Amino acid sequence: MTPDNTGKKYRKHDKDLIKDLARIMCTYEEIGQIIGITAEGVKKRYKKLVDEGRAEGKKSLRRAQMERALAGDVRMQIWLGRNYLEQKDDPNSTDHSQPLPWQEDE
Repeated sequence: MTPDNTGKKYRKHDKDLIKDLARIMCTYEEIGQIIGITAEGVKKRYKKLVDEGRAEGKKSLRRAQMERALAGDVRMQIWLGRNYLEQKDDPNSTDHSQPLPWQEDE
């Protein structure tokens, strides 16, 4: 056990485990249950570590999504287009509702 700056003694926890759990988007409650402290304790003592782990998890997920899209996964291309490029399927849109020019045969 090590004291903090207020003189309270805390048990050491595995920081790699905490970061790994955060990387797979575990909640503070889930991390606390696994390491044996409350969610508030995790948040108070390891917020920066949890934030870093979650950022790494998000980065990995985005990379995997982009790789699937670039490999030809049409569903992932559509999802990424809607979410990052603000593309949408709107049958009521009037942006492209003008009829095409028609030429009559003479």
